[in-house]
Amino acid sequence: MTKLPDAETLLPKLAAELRGHITPASAMIGLHTGGAWLAERLHPLLGMKDPLGLMDIAFYRDDYAKEGLKHDPKRTKIPFEVEGRDLLLVDDVLYTGRTVRAAMNELFDYGRPRSISLVVLADRGGRQLPIAAQHVGARVEVPAGKRLRLKRGASGKLSLELEDGG
Repeated sequence: MTKLPDAETLLPKLAAELRGHITPASAMIGLHTGGAWLAERLHPLLGMKDPLGLMDIAFYRDDYAKEGLKHDPKRTKIPFEVEGRDLLLVDDVLYTGRTVRAAMNELFDYGRPRSISLVVLADRGGRQLPIAAQHVGARVEVPAGKRLRLKRGASGKLSLELEDGG
């Protein structure tokens, strides 16, 4: 059985790592759904001045035409100028890199950031695109046929879980 790291334990460590990279030009954007949950927890820990941005990249996915929507799309809300900013793009689990590619495509519709740093709670490997996270809570080996998911309990507590269908 695969031992998964405790998501709640990873949060303060990830925040501590990020603190040294925050500049006056920094802003944070969380990807719906798990990345938004993670960003909602990290943002106040980092004391960032700009409000948190949230993105739903469903329409930007390269498999949208084939897969369609599997959930209700959330509206992207970026309450700050993207142009010239140092963006922290937050997602829960990094796997193939396709979600991150879609997010970057959407971000450039809002302007040209100075930089984009990827922050993930877990990197499970298996990249299909040349994308790497700059800030990683944990690297997790996931058995074949399984998917690593971030879950949020009724109390707001985050946990990593394995599901069938990887």
